Amino acid sequence: EFSAIKEDDVAIKPKALTMEEAASIPLVGLTAWQALIERANLKQGQKVLIHAGSGGVGTFAIQLAKHVGATVATTTSTANVDLVRSLGADIMIDYKKQDFADVLRDYDVVLNSLDKVTLEKSLRVLKPGGQLISISGPPDAAFARSIGASWVLRMIMGVLSYGITTKAKRRQAKYSFLFMRANGGQLTEITALIDDGIIRPVVDRVFPFASTKEAMAYVEAGRAKGKVVVSLK
Repeated sequence: EFSAIKEDDVAIKPKALTMEEAASIPLVGLTAWQALIERANLKQGQKVLIHAGSGGVGTFAIQLAKHVGATVATTTSTANVDLVRSLGADIMIDYKKQDFADVLRDYDVVLNSLDKVTLEKSLRVLKPGGQLISISGPPDAAFARSIGASWVLRMIMGVLSYGITTKAKRRQAKYSFLFMRANGGQLTEITALIDDGIIRPVVDRVFPFASTKEAMAYVEAGRAKGKVVVSLK
């Protein structure tokens, strides 16, 4: 089958990757890029906390943040400490043994992909002027405007994010919600980083298409390290 897509949304596949590895890149790569590079404007010498460092977005974001010269802290489980260390993380917080909010201070950026409790606690580690960027919600009014949502949806999203936005302002920080959008230019830059060996994909397992149900169950069980891919062949 064929699928039509805008030319500006795609990029050439990295030369060194298999098709399965390449398939694991766009969602997590663009999410990390748009959060850390485009939104946060992360710079050398700054400090960033990346939650769920062994997940799909986390494994990519750690490598990207290290590439720009940031100090990277991440939360992960005991079993995945070695993985996130191998990706370049400077500080590993084993959430089963430590509370990140008791350990970290004066961070410039937090990238959240977890629950509401983690989101609100993340404000405690930010310095004045810091940014809390969440890819797991709640959506805010700025996001609603960016997608051309109706005034009703803008109002609803504003209400949903009112609590965390207000708490962030009280701490002289900024909250924003991010939902990845297709961008071929950014994918091209990501491809260059992969071809140069700066970033590598982390693929946990590849399932055949006939085992899609099992693949979904594996992801939902929370055991995956990096990405899980379903192959159509």
